[in-house]
Amino acid sequence: MKLSFYIAKRYLFAKKSRNAINVISAVSVAGVAVGTMALIIILSVFNGLEKMVSAIFNTFDPDIKITAIRGKTFEIDSSKLQQLANVRGVLCYSLVIEENALLKYGDRQYIAAIKGVDDNYAQVSGIDSTMWEGEFILRSEKGRPYAIPGVGVAQSLGLRINFISLLNIYVPRKNGSANINAENAFSKKYISPSGIYQVEKEYDSKYVYVPIEFARELLDNANGVSALEVKFTGNAEPAFVHKKISAIYGDGFLVRNRYEQQEIFYKVMKSERLAIFFILTLILVIASFNVIGSLTMLIIEKQRDIGILRSLGADNNLIRKIFIFEGWLISIIGASAGIVLGFVICWLQETFGLVRLNSESLMMDAYPVVMKLKDFIVVPATVLLIGYWAAWYPVRFLTKRLLNRDV
Repeated sequence: MKLSFYIAKRYLFAKKSRNAINVISAVSVAGVAVGTMALIIILSVFNGLEKMVSAIFNTFDPDIKITAIRGKTFEIDSSKLQQLANVRGVLCYSLVIEENALLKYGDRQYIAAIKGVDDNYAQVSGIDSTMWEGEFILRSEKGRPYAIPGVGVAQSLGLRINFISLLNIYVPRKNGSANINAENAFSKKYISPSGIYQVEKEYDSKYVYVPIEFARELLDNANGVSALEVKFTGNAEPAFVHKKISAIYGDGFLVRNRYEQQEIFYKVMKSERLAIFFILTLILVIASFNVIGSLTMLIIEKQRDIGILRSLGADNNLIRKIFIFEGWLISIIGASAGIVLGFVICWLQETFGLVRLNSESLMMDAYPVVMKLKDFIVVPATVLLIGYWAAWYPVRFLTKRLLNRDV
């Protein structure tokens, strides 16, 4: 193996009689390097996007969300709440009730979802760390209720934090009947905004937070909740806690973790990542045809050397190994250069944010990049596997014909 590798290395770096072989070899290395670099960069960007969107979801999605299988709301069972609080790994929980409503501020109207939450909600979700204006305060010291709309809702209504102008909220009555006066079919309440949050456009334009007792009174639902949202402790075992909570609530309830709450999104992200990986791998396969061309021309040029090696006692296996190593060296050099270039570009983007985003709806102004060790293992392994195939097939085919002809 040492001899075949030594000769292959000499063939790769030595000047050939036909300059085209050197050019094709250089193009082969460049093609493999660019393909490897592209794979590293694209996978790192996907990692960054997934992390960014997960962070957005984590602001709204609890560690565990419990909802009824049937119906929009359900009544709280105090005994189950006690069992839930005693589960090892549960830090706290929050009661939530949600409903669509018509909002009116001045002469502007907007349809959004009011989300009634209790005092534990900020601890469960971390929403209080995303305030764009004002503070996340659900009620004053005297018990006056406050609303916290998203920045999208606030901009659509022209709403600002002044504690003078009130936000009107209209919700259809449960037993509302046809009436000449349409307002009688709606429950109506007034509330002042205490703050405006900003996370992501979809959420910012949809939700308005209010105290749960305010929402219950508006919805005429004294004891109902839409969901129970649970926060884990830092050292909790998610699978264990999920299993315990599922056992407590049993049939009739959905107990979903963060992945299950956004299952479609994560599946789409995984599918897109896999599709991009296969597309770029196909490009690498096409780039490897340069390796095949380079080896083909080299084998034809080195027919005299092959004859000399055979006369010195080299067997067919040794001769094939020489050219296989030649092709593999091209892939190794290209892969190594691609990994280094990919790492440098990702590091520059991660550190300096060279490529900017032109969207105001996201939390960052540059493309997010997260480098993972597994990508730096899977990508080179894929490149080297393709490179070995690109070298093995032409070498086996051409040397078989040449060696059989010489016999």
